[in-house]
Amino acid sequence: MLSFEETQEALDVLIRNLPAGIFDGLNCGVALLPDALYDEHGLIILGQYHIEPCGLGRYITIQYGSLMAVYGHYQPEAFIKKLEDTLHHELTHHLESRAGDRSLEAQDAADKRRHFAQFRTPPSSL
Repeated sequence: MLSFEETQEALDVLIRNLPAGIFDGLNCGVALLPDALYDEHGLIILGQYHIEPCGLGRYITIQYGSLMAVYGHYQPEAFIKKLEDTLHHELTHHLESRAGDRSLEAQDAADKRRHFAQFRTPPSSL
């Protein structure tokens, strides 16, 4: 199990290993937050891409507590791979947003609908 500090170090390495241009326009960076986060339907949120109104900033948050809740039992290398997958997913939201594309948002919504169809009745808001 990786501590918060070890996870932050791993995230820093993942970020350093990506081409700098990917972060263009991500003016508030990437933050690792300690808590687990759930959406309005009780599904765990691993990471989020944020665009603040009025052009104040774009940033990514990754939820350490959420990653631990889902993948905390993984070996360190596998846990870091899930951290990397989460970072890449949120960066894809950033790149698509800058290009005016919402494909990943649509895919995320479709995945959520499939989840509810498979495991329970979807909430009316989906």
